Amino acid sequence: MSFFRVVFQLRNCRPILWCVAVVSLVLAANGPRAFGQENGSTDSDAVALFNRGQDLHEKGDLKGAIDLYRQTLKLLPEFPEAELQLGNAYLAQGNFEEAESAFRRSVELREDWTLALACLGSILVTNAKFAEAEPILLKAIKLDELNFPAYAAITELRIATNASKPVLRDLLNAVSSLTEKAKPTAAIWASRGALENALGDHSAAFSSALRALQVDRESTSAMTVAAAASLALGDPTRAEEYVARIEAAGRRSGTTQLLRAQILAASGKTDDAVALIDAMPSKSKAAVEFRERLRVEATENPADLEKLLVADPTDAAVLGRLCNLYRASSPAKAMQYCRSAYEREPSNISHAIGFAGALVQAKLYLQAIDLLREISKTSPDNSTVRANLATALFQLKRYPEAKGEFRWLIEHQPNLTTAYYFLAVSHDHLNEYLDAMANYQEYLRRADPVKDALEIDRIRLRLPTLQRQLDSRKGK
Repeated sequence: MSFFRVVFQLRNCRPILWCVAVVSLVLAANGPRAFGQENGSTDSDAVALFNRGQDLHEKGDLKGAIDLYRQTLKLLPEFPEAELQLGNAYLAQGNFEEAESAFRRSVELREDWTLALACLGSILVTNAKFAEAEPILLKAIKLDELNFPAYAAITELRIATNASKPVLRDLLNAVSSLTEKAKPTAAIWASRGALENALGDHSAAFSSALRALQVDRESTSAMTVAAAASLALGDPTRAEEYVARIEAAGRRSGTTQLLRAQILAASGKTDDAVALIDAMPSKSKAAVEFRERLRVEATENPADLEKLLVADPTDAAVLGRLCNLYRASSPAKAMQYCRSAYEREPSNISHAIGFAGALVQAKLYLQAIDLLREISKTSPDNSTVRANLATALFQLKRYPEAKGEFRWLIEHQPNLTTAYYFLAVSHDHLNEYLDAMANYQEYLRRADPVKDALEIDRIRLRLPTLQRQLDSRKGK
């Protein structure tokens, strides 16, 4: 499982106006057939109660709406629209058990009603009844290929059950085609982003989340996808902005708390992240796995971790931690563990970066450059990736390329003193003496006299000759 994967709450059965509008259309179309003429007074009373219930529902009076829907169903038990709206009201209250019961009854009364099928499938996903939800959602999609809520729910189901990559790609193709239709919903854009996240294309996921927010700037699912993508791209600050927006809107959930814990961990506040997860009243599978990941990340003894590998040799979290722990003491072992972690979870940027770093340390620069270039496609602003790439290029004397990477590092991390030194040397080797002089001098201004004594001595030996070359107008 990816380090930052969360189970996304994407479905769209909840918005009341949407359901009210659809139900009203159904009533308008089916009214004369749905209600028998012989019970005209009772039927009229039931419809009147139902309409009053919808009015309260729209105003946010869920308790009053539920009471009126129940009265409606006492008068007219075979009223699928009332069951559906009753389910939506319970859903808005967070009463998932009663919501599921109402949606089931709605489908029983009208078995091919795609709206009811989508809502039932959605609540089954919420209640983690994945095996039962799947055929219901697939039926809803088969009956209506533009059933956005059903696609959103099946997306969550596939991610929650760790579906294979081919299955996720097929679903992404289908969802992507829906986003190209007229007026795609925020939920379907968020579903696309969730699938892109699950497949490791985090930049595309973030773009899809932004498209969702253009449709609905308050979309919780879109902000969730944006936050998760930002974390995966190594940007906890941006992730924090989206989680804060969700929390400010009063929509805190287990998913939001998990994201908050992941942000804390990514910001180096591991103890706070652990405390937050431990305080959660109920923990999802993703939260439990992340808590275990934090425990592994805190382990300093490689021998303890290697014992864990006896039980599960494919545990990517343990492999990744061993990759880091052995980096200094045993580069060969580090390479082995880094490679294994990366092969186990190739979409996990932490493992990919660790493996690339091990390649650089082992002086396998060409392999490192290929991997780092690939990582850069999805994480162009990751400083660790840039630094390793700059190092590998420099060591291969590919100074024009290295120069560009060191410049990027200085622009984004101006206090990274060593970058000035290597940028100066790169310019020097390219006979760009004026730029070399400027960066040597900047390095001398910033360098630590004790820690950087060797480089300082080298520069001071080089500067007189460099100055003569400048005076004689040599170089570029």
